[in-house]
Amino acid sequence: MNHCIFCKIASGEVSSEKIYENDNFFSIFDVSPQIKGHALVISKKHFKTLLDMPNTLSLELMDCIKTTSLKLMKDFNCDGFNVVANTFRSAGQIVDHVHFHILPRKTGDGMHLSLRK
Repeated sequence: MNHCIFCKIASGEVSSEKIYENDNFFSIFDVSPQIKGHALVISKKHFKTLLDMPNTLSLELMDCIKTTSLKLMKDFNCDGFNVVANTFRSAGQIVDHVHFHILPRKTGDGMHLSLRK
């Protein structure tokens, strides 16, 4: 998948400072952050969505999400975070490579994520 930016980062073809890394996932800061500290957890192997990823990778995925979230909360002095996966175009997926957004949050930060209409 040589056209995929996340595959290029995973292979080292494109450099990016990693926040955390394990055998199958890594985290980096988003190049277009929605909020200070906005990070991405990305699979090293190319899977278009979470639905394509084998269940056997779930523990490593959660390890990367948890470790990255704890580091962001500490480094950005936050009291919460959101984990978001935009899956397929209709849900806002832009890069066709499974990834999760981690948004560090502070009480009263003015950012509103709502599932209610």
